Amino acid sequence: MLRTLCRTGGIILQQSQRTVPRLWVPAAQQRWASSLPMNTVVLFVPQQEAWVVERMGRFHRILQPGLNFLIPILDRIRYVQSLKEIVIDVPEQSAVSLDNVTLQIDGVLYLRILDPFKASYGVEDPEYAVTQLAQTTMRSELGKLTLDKVFRERESLNSNIVHSINQASDEWGIRCLRYEIKDIHVPPRVKESMQMQVEAERKKRATVLESEGTREAAINIAEGCKQAQILASEGEKAEQINKAAGEAQAVLAKAEAKAKAIRMLSEALTEQNGDAAASLSVAEQYVSAFSNLAKQSNTILLPTNTGDISGMVSQAMTIYSKLATVSPKLSHEGEAEKKDNLVNQLLSSEEPRTQ
Repeated sequence: MLRTLCRTGGIILQQSQRTVPRLWVPAAQQRWASSLPMNTVVLFVPQQEAWVVERMGRFHRILQPGLNFLIPILDRIRYVQSLKEIVIDVPEQSAVSLDNVTLQIDGVLYLRILDPFKASYGVEDPEYAVTQLAQTTMRSELGKLTLDKVFRERESLNSNIVHSINQASDEWGIRCLRYEIKDIHVPPRVKESMQMQVEAERKKRATVLESEGTREAAINIAEGCKQAQILASEGEKAEQINKAAGEAQAVLAKAEAKAKAIRMLSEALTEQNGDAAASLSVAEQYVSAFSNLAKQSNTILLPTNTGDISGMVSQAMTIYSKLATVSPKLSHEGEAEKKDNLVNQLLSSEEPRTQ
């Protein structure tokens, strides 16, 4: 009986060594993994690995990293699953966009096993299943976009592919972390048309920028002319204001000087012998007027009594005395001014006038 049991165990052990493993591990591990681990009663499971154990052909348990014990002959390690993040290259494939452009596109898929039981018994070849699912999802998502949107919305395309893969791979115990599109190849004619479109777009931008520069330059020149005219008008305004202020000050100074002269003349006339001084001034102006006769024109008008200077002076003084008796109530300054104006009118009426 014991001999038969030993023979049976040896046959099972030989079959287990000859069995080709179905491992879903990275390519680097597949190159050196030639067989499943043997049941040596005492087993040491590496970190980030899950060993699926079957007892008499039925799932028993999953060995955790570290020290584990198994029953010989009855327990058997059926699957070894890696819990690390796995990178799978999605082969290049053709897809048709929404605007009927054929594209050659490939990508990279990043995934991780979350449930070793589902990954072992839920699907026969998880790597092949996920790769095919990524390809079909990529073709369906590309068919929803035009060629221009494929290049602009690569991030949204990647996220849509990841979402679609996760919906289908939940039953397999696999979680797709991310999907990245590597290369997108377009037909040569389409590529040439895209380059022509880019060149046309650049020429358009250059023309628009040039026109905007011309417009900005014209606006700046107009603004400069406007500011120059405003500044010039403000300068002319300030000049006129200053000129008017100067003329007003000059007129005021002349008026003050004339008022002061009239005041002084009035004070002089009120003093003793003021009438004699006024007579002397009238006589001097009369004589100086005759010295300018016939200098500007040869046509002159002379009074009848040209040589009677004393009569002329006595007539002016008579008018002055009458003015003083008519308005005795005038103020001192107003009286002096009236008298002076009257004397000037008298002298101007009696002077020789030229034409």
